[in-house]
Amino acid sequence: MKRLLSLMLLAVAARAQGPADVEAVVTTSMGVFRFEFAPDKAPKHVDQFIRLARQGYYNGGAFHRVIANGIIQGGDPLLKDSKTPKALWGTGGLNMLKSEFSDMKHERGVVSTVSLPGKPDSDGAQFFVCIYPQVSLDGKYSAFGRVTEGMDVVEKISQVPAAADNGFAAEPVRILSIAIGKKKTEPFKDATVDELRRTVTMKTTLGTLKIKMEPDWAPNHVRNFLMLTETGWYDHTAFHRVVKGFVAQGGMSDSRPESAPHPADRWVGTVKGEFRDDVKHTRGIVSMARGDDPDSASTSFFLVLGDSPHLDGKYTAFGRVVEGLDVLDAFDKEPVNSEAPMRRVEVIAATVDK
Repeated sequence: MKRLLSLMLLAVAARAQGPADVEAVVTTSMGVFRFEFAPDKAPKHVDQFIRLARQGYYNGGAFHRVIANGIIQGGDPLLKDSKTPKALWGTGGLNMLKSEFSDMKHERGVVSTVSLPGKPDSDGAQFFVCIYPQVSLDGKYSAFGRVTEGMDVVEKISQVPAAADNGFAAEPVRILSIAIGKKKTEPFKDATVDELRRTVTMKTTLGTLKIKMEPDWAPNHVRNFLMLTETGWYDHTAFHRVVKGFVAQGGMSDSRPESAPHPADRWVGTVKGEFRDDVKHTRGIVSMARGDDPDSASTSFFLVLGDSPHLDGKYTAFGRVVEGLDVLDAFDKEPVNSEAPMRRVEVIAATVDK
């Protein structure tokens, strides 16, 4: 009885989640990608996709048509049968909905609906994902979602061998399942200033640092740094610049060994400068790197190795090293070629202390 009640409560909770609260989790034979929905642009298409996915409609299907770095197309129920003749690929699951055209552009990552060429309102269950912007499709197909994670998987699928005339894959990429899961939420997005008063433990090649966040100085930079830390985004990024007696800088995405996309990339952006003349860039301060634009700070940060008053009021300091000052000494002693370390020095792992 208790188990039945528990299942009933879970079902009620699932129904209570609206389209804006959930994502599609697409598990394929080449990996997993996720996409969020755009119910404000194509509400009927979103409702249908969620309903069909929950019924298992897409499970066992395939992406049967690919254009390298262009689009991938799938969702035809006929592809569940591996013996379906190629002549019928792409003909199933159509004529189910009227079109819902909107101002949503067919940009990279956008998910849209397949329809029959030249036949209005012939939208169905089939869908395609754009890898490269498809400007010619804008206003002609019903876009209803956007990839939030796993674009590298979508790209790989698009690159499988395919026929030049129709784009049919030599071997369809199997859709093992499409589940509707709770939308991932950005860590610390809605945290109060008091909730941002955390300490980060950062294990590096040269030793371990404890960095105390200072949200009273720069709440949005602290929020950003904690998000990147909590999601593991900083793990295995390198310190690419060391200037003796000045700074050690790291936190660039392209410094990971494989430069692969990270699940938290969806939340990476620029942060408006939070400059304060009364916060001094003394030894042990942690501050955010930026370009010429004062509001261009994103992921790259630096540890201040020696007092640097010329940075005050120009760069956003958001934390301070409270343990592991000997690690700063180790950075000062690290051999460099110009400003580049002569060996790889990295953030092995960073965690937010509980």
